Amino acid sequence: MRRLVALLVIALIGATLFGLSINSSGISVNGSTVSGSTVRNELAVIDTHPTLACYVALLSTTSFAPGAGGSSVTAAAAAAWANLRVEGLAIDDYATTTLKYHPDAAELANAKTSLEGELSSASQESSTPCKGTSAQALAEMSTEMRNFEVASQAASLDLVARLNTTIPLTVASMKKYYATHTSDYICASVAVVDPAQVAAFDASEKAGMSVAALAEKFSADPTGQKGGAYGCFGPSSSSYSGVRTATISNPLNTFSTTPEQITYDGQTAALFVARTTTTFAKAEDAILSDLENANATGANTEKESILYYHSAIAIDPSFGRWGLNTTGPAVFAPALPSSGAVGAETIAALAVGAARYK
Repeated sequence: MRRLVALLVIALIGATLFGLSINSSGISVNGSTVSGSTVRNELAVIDTHPTLACYVALLSTTSFAPGAGGSSVTAAAAAAWANLRVEGLAIDDYATTTLKYHPDAAELANAKTSLEGELSSASQESSTPCKGTSAQALAEMSTEMRNFEVASQAASLDLVARLNTTIPLTVASMKKYYATHTSDYICASVAVVDPAQVAAFDASEKAGMSVAALAEKFSADPTGQKGGAYGCFGPSSSSYSGVRTATISNPLNTFSTTPEQITYDGQTAALFVARTTTTFAKAEDAILSDLENANATGANTEKESILYYHSAIAIDPSFGRWGLNTTGPAVFAPALPSSGAVGAETIAALAVGAARYK
């Protein structure tokens, strides 16, 4: 009996110590830990520095609005920051242990510049750009936070550079990519033609008149003076799918044989659309965007693999839960039932309990 009691006491002490260890560690990835107090201090820094909070929100696509208490953030924001910490720790550990990567001062300086550039780009593309600069946001971080983010960026850059799927963002690489994907970059030319001139338009096209000449001669649209040039689109463009669908059945550099009837300046008109060849100069911006997206997709796939297969992760429950969501493994804030539903369930449970002890 005494032995059983002793075992129970030891088990309880062990459970208590384990609980304290989990809570004190805060975030743990493959043995590398960030204490709970450090994470809370970081959240307080983010909460009290609006410029930093704005840029962190862009990184995590989560609002860092204040929480219920002073110097606090919402549960979703805490989970988002914990997730950024987990990803950084996991990538840094993989780069160090598997890739044997140890950045020098020059690489860290380059990573800082790269991180500032990414943050600036995210702000410029946002519907509500951040008021301060990305450099100011990094300056608002504590030294440990800033050093960690820069080191993680350096590890990420090294990892991406090693991926077989990564395409260097150089002019030479872009031209090589363009040469094998020319059909993915299309320009649209339009001709808005008076119904009375459609027959003449068709006859001129059959006689070999070019798209530009046809638009200039017959189109009532202002683009007609420029050969009907409407715009150039790559796969990442929101208009690409529609333009491609409208022109895919036509050979390059010819107008559609069956026009669409439209209303133009209050009058019925025939709309002819052509898919024209794109020069590299016209397609360069679209190519750059597509390559950046492709590289980001490859890097994200690699990141998920690292989190999934190469990382042992533990999270203090006060910062969120580690699991799978719709986009892959991540820290997330558990959804809670509505307060009304909780109240009803609690009242029902109390009623049942009271009935048992009558």
